[in-house]
Amino acid sequence: MLQAAAKTLSVATTTSVSRGVLLSIRHYCKRTATTLRVSEAVSGAELGVNVKVQGWVRSVRAQKSNLFLHVNDGSSLQSLQVIASSELNDPLLTFGSAVEVTGTLKKSPNLKQPVELEAEQIHIVGECDPVDFPFKIKGRHGLEYIRQFPHLRCRTNAFSSLLRIRSEATTAVHSYFKENGFLQIHTPVITSNDCEGAGELFQIEPSGPDYEEDENFFSVPAFLTVSGQLHLELMSGALSKVYTFGPTFRAENSQSRRHLAEFYMVEAEVSFTQSLEDLTKVMEDMFRSATEHVLAHCAEDVDLFHKHVTPGHRDIVEAMMKNRFPAITYSEAIDILNRSSESFAFPKDWGCDLQTEHEKYLVKHCGNLPVFVTDYPYDLKPFYARDNQDHPQHTAAAVDLLVPGVGELCGGSLREERLDLLRARLQQAGLEDTYNWYLDLRRFGSVPHGGFGLGFERYLQCILGVDNIKDVIPFPRFSHSCAL
Repeated sequence: MLQAAAKTLSVATTTSVSRGVLLSIRHYCKRTATTLRVSEAVSGAELGVNVKVQGWVRSVRAQKSNLFLHVNDGSSLQSLQVIASSELNDPLLTFGSAVEVTGTLKKSPNLKQPVELEAEQIHIVGECDPVDFPFKIKGRHGLEYIRQFPHLRCRTNAFSSLLRIRSEATTAVHSYFKENGFLQIHTPVITSNDCEGAGELFQIEPSGPDYEEDENFFSVPAFLTVSGQLHLELMSGALSKVYTFGPTFRAENSQSRRHLAEFYMVEAEVSFTQSLEDLTKVMEDMFRSATEHVLAHCAEDVDLFHKHVTPGHRDIVEAMMKNRFPAITYSEAIDILNRSSESFAFPKDWGCDLQTEHEKYLVKHCGNLPVFVTDYPYDLKPFYARDNQDHPQHTAAAVDLLVPGVGELCGGSLREERLDLLRARLQQAGLEDTYNWYLDLRRFGSVPHGGFGLGFERYLQCILGVDNIKDVIPFPRFSHSCAL
């Protein structure tokens, strides 16, 4: 009898242990919630699966038995609707608060949204006081208003859309150059060159107890770059097709809608070219390629601007994409301006630089399409622009691309590859010693070449219709700004 009892106890103990192990295994194997971006969730990925979404509350609506939230994490313009029991409501669950929601992703009966998240748990990660928060739940805030809050404006639909567009446009620029055989070069931010010749430079000086006042760290004065062009020219002497995409700086004391102290430039150099048409083709193809990419990958974000921020601008963009860009000479541009009945604030005589008002008029005259203006007066262009050697109107092989709403978007030229002409011009400007290295490029295996630069922020203004350049850059640096 004792043996039978012991056997029974042993079986019971074994069964109990087995069940415990089995429960442990089941708990261990239970699938944890899959973390999704909001863009992934609204696309219908992982339907019927237990998921986790993290983001910020864009709207809150509490009913007697249900709670409705819209959550966005910046991955898309569209927010994800969350449905929860009213038991999950919390006084801290407010517009702007950061949350982590776990639940099941299901198809939505509402035709306006493909899916919704049926919440099982809502964890408030970060509180937000909606009274003090400068953006209101039902407010439609203009770009000028949100510009007052540079540290918070990325929380708005308009600016988060702008940042997604900017990111895709950056990808598109790099893709265009890669697909067309260009090599990316990281040109220096600190340089002793002023390739623009305008003198609007930020000088770099060391600070600290180890340095004396007015001491040059690099033994010569150094500045923040205004352009990577001269460094690109150097590289194009061995690599044929090169480009750079990075920050540039102008110490121009301007408060206008067109100017920034720090902005981004896309610059390219092409060797073995003797034609401005070779450069204009790259400019136009890059513009079209980047814009097609943005329109395809950021359709909702672009629509937000074209419908609510700059209504009517979509027609302009579509016209730009459907038509080839016309080209006129500087002399033809001056004739057009002189025949105009419009009153201009700046002179429009041959030899005067084109101002923004002139550029915008020329764009409208050409059907509100981007237009290339070529062969500028020689004295208006920097020392490196190729001399056309045409008389009596002495011009340089230079080109600007003017676009609707902005004016100049691109500026470029063929570079002077003839050593004697380049040396003569540097001597005339008193720069031969400074740019002796630049003359070396012409002494050793020089070839005809040219290049251009495109203002990236102005490109975004052009395709979106945004009037103020400070609204298309994450952190605008300008004269008298409060920099973060």
